[in-house]
Amino acid sequence: MDNKAIYKKTRGFSLRRVLWDVLAVFAWLVLMTLGFFIGSRISDEGALLGLLIGGIIGIVLMIIILRFVSYLLKAGQIAMMTKGIVEGSLPDNVIAEGKKVVKERFLTVALYFAATKAIKGIFNQLGKAITNVAGMVGGDTGKTIGSAVNTVVQTIINYLSDCCLGWVFFRREVNAARATLEGAVLFFRHGKTFAKNMGRVFGMGLVSLLLIGGAFTGVFYAILSTQAEALSGVYQAVAEAFADGEGTFAMILRNPATIPLAFSIAGGVIIWSILHSTFVKPFVLTGVLRNYLQSGINAIPTEESFKELDAKSPKFLQLHNQL
Repeated sequence: MDNKAIYKKTRGFSLRRVLWDVLAVFAWLVLMTLGFFIGSRISDEGALLGLLIGGIIGIVLMIIILRFVSYLLKAGQIAMMTKGIVEGSLPDNVIAEGKKVVKERFLTVALYFAATKAIKGIFNQLGKAITNVAGMVGGDTGKTIGSAVNTVVQTIINYLSDCCLGWVFFRREVNAARATLEGAVLFFRHGKTFAKNMGRVFGMGLVSLLLIGGAFTGVFYAILSTQAEALSGVYQAVAEAFADGEGTFAMILRNPATIPLAFSIAGGVIIWSILHSTFVKPFVLTGVLRNYLQSGINAIPTEESFKELDAKSPKFLQLHNQL
């Protein structure tokens, strides 16, 4: 199966994920609105406090939903992508098969998150050295370069963490901890090969941000512009909260006239993040995952190769000692 066929066959996972993501965002907005109106009924100064409390409760709810539903759908999708790449075919009911594979590989949700946490911990430590070197330039320039490099490294880490999870599904005959270590070795050995995929990753990310994020920013701004009078209380409360703030962000939010634009941009970025991670990223990930798996299938890392990373990542060494 080619990448396009695998993407189309596993798209059902994406559709279910975006549904849960939209429900989570909707619940967050509803709770923020309820908090604002309840707070405004209690006192004049209670509106902003109610907005914040409602927002915090909504964020907690979003984390719960995304953690225990959306993330597990993502794991099933990666498992089926891996199966399609390695075996060249996928069953008709990929959703049911994906859930089955995830349950077989991780008997509990706790084990799944322990594995993903270990993967990200190892890759973060391997990428930290790159970020530190960039930050050594010094001054504001060094901080800017370090921040930019960190963003790039974190994006690469997110993709490689997903690839490593795919390797864990591929290596089903060994325990998840050992497969995680093998996945980290693959990254260390073939880092230059995977780096070649990053042009496609960032290129498609930028295009989708401009198209999706820009479109929804315009939609949200058009909606807020027609509701200026109804939302004037919210804008005024936000402006008063940032009246003494410093910096560009505070300057925008302390002016009721520019708050709708800030809200629109924030909404556009949120929607872009959901749609990009649900539809665009899986297509890109399929190609990166194929390269990742092919780099290791014919040369599976051994115990000797683990020693190469023991000194470079304390988390790797800790997990290695637990085998």
